[in-house]
Amino acid sequence: MVEWVEVKGVSVEVAVKAALEELGIEDESRAEVKVLQEPQRGFLGIGRQDAIVRVKPGRKRKRSRKGSRSARKRPSGQSTPKKKHPPHKKSGGKPTPKAKKPAGGREQSKARGGRRSGPGRKAGGDRVAEREVETVVGDERTAQVVGDEQAAVVKDFLSGLLKEFGLEGQVETRFDGRILHANVIGDQTEALIGPKASVMQAVHELTKTVVQRRTARNCRLRLDIAGYGERRRRALAIYAGQLAEQVLGEGGEIMLEPMNAADRKVVHDAVAGVEGVRSYSEGVEPRRSVVISLE
Repeated sequence: MVEWVEVKGVSVEVAVKAALEELGIEDESRAEVKVLQEPQRGFLGIGRQDAIVRVKPGRKRKRSRKGSRSARKRPSGQSTPKKKHPPHKKSGGKPTPKAKKPAGGREQSKARGGRRSGPGRKAGGDRVAEREVETVVGDERTAQVVGDEQAAVVKDFLSGLLKEFGLEGQVETRFDGRILHANVIGDQTEALIGPKASVMQAVHELTKTVVQRRTARNCRLRLDIAGYGERRRRALAIYAGQLAEQVLGEGGEIMLEPMNAADRKVVHDAVAGVEGVRSYSEGVEPRRSVVISLE
């Protein structure tokens, strides 16, 4: 399964924002962005080109701490001006002789106020690396705790929804570290799908709203009712692959009907499996579509 998506927009910022929404990434620092085409304004609207970016998930990069201001490099050719101090005089009026360097030609670091070098600095670097690893592990544990809490909220809400509608069924939830999966199982639960999955989409949005209000956090939810979502994803992947083969043989472009971000991700993944063809998203939610074209 491919991890990146291509998105077109009137500007690089708009395209990147749309791609992050499509991948379900809230923090841009957790994604890798590659600009394939800069936007061109054209003349009187003629020759205008949109920006095209390629975005994929990536591990959040931590900034390494630099030295203090006093440790920053100065421009070449410039040296730190030294203050001239008048020589200390004895009672006889003669200047005090300069102190001699210790044997071996080394200057004491205490006298110069210099940095410690060698093993001491290496050990400090190891401690910084250990703290960064502990921070990452801590973030993962926090995400897992929040995910488990949200999974319990989703199960409780959907179970209550089935009870209110008088439908027999079961609710299964799990959190895989990134996405919260919820499956509603049972023959009678097909009543929650509706024409073109309109009711299922409404239940999906309502469930996300409930989770956000109860946990005060966003939720990446993938809802499936009576196996409809899995069947649709499988059929959509086959259909997108056939369209990609058609574009590869006949050329041109094919724009699919508007669909939600989850379905667009299925199409992008399917098209990525066909060499020589690419896909990108175009339009504004909720009328956002996938375009399949030659590479």
